[in-house]
Parts: sequence; C-alpha cells; structure tokens
Amino acid sequence: MKKNILTCALVFAILTNCTPSKEDNTHSEPDTPLKQEQAADPLPSWNEGVTKKAIIDFVEKTTNEGSTDFVEVKNRIATFDNDGNLWSEQPLYFQLIFAMDRIKAMAEGHPEWKNEEPYKSILEGNVEKALAGGTKSILALVMASHAGMTTDEFNQEVNDWLATAKHPKTGKRFNEMIYQPMVELLDYLRANDYKTFIVSGGGVDFMRAWVEEAYGIPPHQVIGSSNKVKYEVSEDGTPTLIKQAELNFIDDKEGKPVGIHQYIGMRPVFASGNSDGDYQMLEYTMAGNGPRFGLLLHHTDSIREFAYDRESHIGQLNKGLDDAEKMGWTVIDMKKDWKKVYHFEK
Repeated sequence: MKKNILTCALVFAILTNCTPSKEDNTHSEPDTPLKQEQAADPLPSWNEGVTKKAIIDFVEKTTNEGSTDFVEVKNRIATFDNDGNLWSEQPLYFQLIFAMDRIKAMAEGHPEWKNEEPYKSILEGNVEKALAGGTKSILALVMASHAGMTTDEFNQEVNDWLATAKHPKTGKRFNEMIYQPMVELLDYLRANDYKTFIVSGGGVDFMRAWVEEAYGIPPHQVIGSSNKVKYEVSEDGTPTLIKQAELNFIDDKEGKPVGIHQYIGMRPVFASGNSDGDYQMLEYTMAGNGPRFGLLLHHTDSIREFAYDRESHIGQLNKGLDDAEKMGWTVIDMKKDWKKVYHFEK
C-alpha cells in the first residue's frame, strides 16, 4: 500500500473539540536535577555532533540581539509535522488504527457490516484485505468512525482510546510513542521565545485532543486536515457542532504552506518534518529572507524504532532525502543523532 493512499485516510479523518489551552511558553515545575541538566544541555537526549550543533547554533544566533542573524520575537515561528516527526507512525498511522478500532466498537449497531467491505475484513481481523480497496475503502472506514457525532463526543472517544489502546510492537500507549528528543527541541525553542505549531496531514481535531499534554502545544496552534462541521441547536437548546462526512481542507504537501498562510499568517523561520509530504513546507520556509532552518528526520533505527525511507508505504522520504543538501536542510540520522528515542527508554 503506497503512502499516498494511507495519507488519504488521515486527511479525511477529522474534527473533535479542543481541550482547554494553556500558554506553551511557561512551565511551573519545581527545579529538579533533570531541569538543571537541561539548563546546561538543552538537548540532553541528542548525541553531540553536527546536527545538534547546527540546531543550537541557529537558535543562539537568531536570539542574540548582537547577532547579524537576530530574529525579532514576533517573527520566531517554528512548524513541526506530527506523524513520524513528533511521534511514531509505523506500522500504520495511529489515527487509522483508531478508526479501525472504532469500527469494531460500533459493529454491534451495524449488523450489515458483517457482509460489507471494508468493514467485514476489519471485523475479521484482515487489515490487509480491508486496505486493499484503496482510498475508497479507507475513506469509508474513516467516515463511518469519525462523522455523525458531536465534536465533544469525538473528543471523548479519542481520549478514551488513547487511555487504553496499545502499540503492537512496544505495548505502550500510542501517546507514549513520542520522540523525547523532539519534545526537548520544542521546549528549547519555546525557552528562546519561538512559538511552536503543528502542521500535519493528520486530522486536526484528532490531534487537538492530546497534543497539548504531549508537546506543550495548545490546540489553537495545531493545523491539520479537516472535514466540515455543522452548527446545530438541540431540542433542549444546547448548541453543538456535528461532524460531517465532507472534506474541508487537506493539510499535506502543497497544502501545508497554504495552511500556514491561512492559519498563522507568517512564514516560519524553522520547519521540521520527516517525509516528502513535508517538502513544500520546508521549501516555503527556506525561501524567506534572513536566517532559516529546515530539519528532516530520517528513520534509520530499526532496533529502537523503525528504519524506512524511500520505499515505505507511509512516511516515504525520497525527494527530500535527495534534495536536502542542495536545499540547505539538516537531516537527523535517528540512529546516530539520538541517545534515546522515547522517554521510557533506560
């Protein structure tokens, strides 16, 4: 199954309610040995080398008022892809796994699914056959599992799933499959007055249900693919938003610079991704005036995570890998550059 097919599953998967936001620049935890270590080394889960040095050098020169590359605080915008860049995305996009789990949970109310594809194959545990129907089948799974409920209800479904569902390789909850080095990078940027945004092909409201707790990024700083919602007032007078099975915006490839313009209104200074779906976001970022930083995560660690790039069915990194040097992008070699991948590693 090619990456573009599974990407379609995510770009159609959408809309949930936001959790209460908090400022992403402030943390009130008490001083600890870990915090003291991070003050001395802002990226402790990164190995020393050219990649770590390039990041720190860029942040220092853009935040030093005496530097010719100084960037005013109001212009310090950093954008990050999510799937495969802030958390894992193998063996399938986590939101697609959520959609399939929802189909199983909803099956009792849909006896017709026992004889209808792709639902039949999902209920029989044959994921490969279910996805063999391509975009049409995946869209059917996503729409059946995501549409027709209020945004509040969907938000609760996402949180309930994250509290119990486990990754098939590690046995960890999906929201534990977060890259510790990237969390440190987000914190480091915010400590230097960068405002961090997620710009992802995944469902914007699926992400908004949990990313603030995971990354310190509030819901209003998340850009993603979306379906339309409809405003309704129930019989008891309660206003609600109902998720619709109609596409609103695809935040992938060329859509990422468009989404940045529409929702942020400023060109980023720093952009980070991991696949060719992020190519245009990095290209757009680097085209601006003044200092710019493009960062690509190359999945090279088959032991601690997954090794994949050009031929992967999702998260394919081909053109970006070829063009990174001439475009001036820094490439993270996961196996070489990261001391640890996840926070739960010893």
